[in-house]
Amino acid sequence: MFNLLIVDDESMIRELIKKYALFEGHTVKEASNGMEAIEMCKKETFDLIILDVMMPELDGFSTCKEIRKLSTTPVLMLSARGEEYDKIHGFEIGVDDYVVKPFSPKELMMRVHAIIKRSTQTSPTAIKNEVSFGDLKIDFDARLVTINGKIVDLTPKEYDLLFYMAKNRGIALTRESLITNVWGYDYYGDDRTLDTHIKLLRKSLGKHAERIVTLRGVGYRFETH
Repeated sequence: MFNLLIVDDESMIRELIKKYALFEGHTVKEASNGMEAIEMCKKETFDLIILDVMMPELDGFSTCKEIRKLSTTPVLMLSARGEEYDKIHGFEIGVDDYVVKPFSPKELMMRVHAIIKRSTQTSPTAIKNEVSFGDLKIDFDARLVTINGKIVDLTPKEYDLLFYMAKNRGIALTRESLITNVWGYDYYGDDRTLDTHIKLLRKSLGKHAERIVTLRGVGYRFETH
């Protein structure tokens, strides 16, 4: 099925996740710290990385940053802390999902499947290969966003969210439709994850942030002017 890398300094946590992953037919590799995980990512390709936040020497956030320099492999972050700041920081550096300990191994594996499914799905064909809104240009095929000719650095999920909204520009998009089409119908998070990504996307868009209009009680709309 999938090739997973489990990174956690607690052997009991690694064994618990490994047990369920192997039962579902996945291949599993383990790393007990961030440095070890980075070296493994240099030598091998994984379908998904399950990464703990609190580890000695190199924490999960720093490890994720280094892994992102090597690949775009989906990352599911584990943490005993559930503060919003941690989640926002994780999403900013490209984490795909966030699970707080203690967690249900079955739910964890469901999230693993959902993340990999989303990352391997072919994006819908764009109406145009490129669209422009003033000096904001979105190239769907190249997965490139620029403002006044300068590349805007977005996380994978920010790209997905912006692309979907831009393709459906001018249309009132419900929260449910955004979660379903951007995260997948089998999403296991909550509405706050959508709000957090909208907040991050607006920040990334700078002067174009106002194009993402909040529709109270409904969702959001992407304005073209």
